Amino acid sequence: MESFFLCVNAVLPIFLTMSAGLLAQKAGWIKESDVPRMNAVTFKAFMPIMCFYNIYVSDLSNTIRLKALLFGVIAVLTYYALSLCYAMRFVKDNAQRGVVVQGLYRSNYVILGLPFVSGLVGPEALGVASILGAVIVPIFNALAVITLEAFHNASGEGEAHRLSPWKLAIDVLKNPLIIGSAAGLIVLFSGIRLPVPLETCLRDMGRVASPMMLFLLGASFRIANIRTHKAQLFAVCLGRLIIIPALVLPVAALMGFRGAEFVSFIAMCGSSTAAASYTMAQQMGGDAALAGDIVVITSALCSFSLFLWAFLFRLLGMY
Repeated sequence: MESFFLCVNAVLPIFLTMSAGLLAQKAGWIKESDVPRMNAVTFKAFMPIMCFYNIYVSDLSNTIRLKALLFGVIAVLTYYALSLCYAMRFVKDNAQRGVVVQGLYRSNYVILGLPFVSGLVGPEALGVASILGAVIVPIFNALAVITLEAFHNASGEGEAHRLSPWKLAIDVLKNPLIIGSAAGLIVLFSGIRLPVPLETCLRDMGRVASPMMLFLLGASFRIANIRTHKAQLFAVCLGRLIIIPALVLPVAALMGFRGAEFVSFIAMCGSSTAAASYTMAQQMGGDAALAGDIVVITSALCSFSLFLWAFLFRLLGMY
């Protein structure tokens, strides 16, 4: 029962915050047109500060090991390859192929994963989770650009050979989360200490990020077109929330990962599809309606699946 309530206390706030956003939308307090603008402010301001502060206050003796970082990278690349194989075999429309691949491999690690890790193993573990995020988020972004661009070109609608490795690298480096995480690592390893008023300001602004993004995720829920994409939605939800964690987490356990590292892997492979995948699909010629439905449904279901994975591995003593 102690394990049960620990997992409930970690997952329930995520579900309730998203529900509050949905209620605000239904009550008319927040309009559909408000969400993208508020998302942009949170993504460009509050979330980089959160990543910076979580790393800045990390204890170097408890930071994530290189072995764990390598495992995270290999795991992401492996289930990306499996997602690509599935889409090539079972999805016929190129506009949907890139969206399905992105829906399967690209998790909402920063928005959902970090509060999940904090709830399970405490705020002191956020440094471990943030450093892992600083490594895997650029990989998520780069693979998304490559995949959507490749299928857009394959459909005959894109410009052939438009994808430039230099432009891709610049786009990844310009990501606000990467900038915030990189700045945090520089300050952490240099031993620089910021003035107390600035530390307090950064701490308070960083605390806004996760609840705001969860709230806006709830406010963005739209159920209208879900019946159109039933088959693809079922496949993506099953793969993203059940199959991928079932493949990755037992291997992580066998390799000896425990505590904050293991919980970060639950968040990495068990969170819903990244909210940014909808915007990217819209901008790069993917099926934006399907991308939006994937974000909505996986976000609604992941509170339950994350609870089940957390509870199972808590009983097995992984954290």
